[in-house]
Amino acid sequence: MKRLLRLLQWLLKAAVFFTLFAFALNNQQETRVHFFFGTFWQAPTVLVVLSAFTLGVVIGVLGMVPRWWRHRQAAKQNAKPASEVERTPEPSHGT
Repeated sequence: MKRLLRLLQWLLKAAVFFTLFAFALNNQQETRVHFFFGTFWQAPTVLVVLSAFTLGVVIGVLGMVPRWWRHRQAAKQNAKPASEVERTPEPSHGT
């Protein structure tokens, strides 16, 4: 069963790679991205798309960092070392 899952993972990765490779080969035309004040960037279409994707990922990760940091700090405050954990007293039997 594990071998089958590894094979399926490998096939999925290969399919994604070849799809992206074909996309890159089919989009080699020059593309212009116009910025402000008449400036522009000219590059192959696949580089423009890859750059936009990378910029989106970076902005998304940077947007998540403050919340991740707060959760990490809260987890540190809530976690107690084993020596500080209070033991519940054993019930005493009436004598």
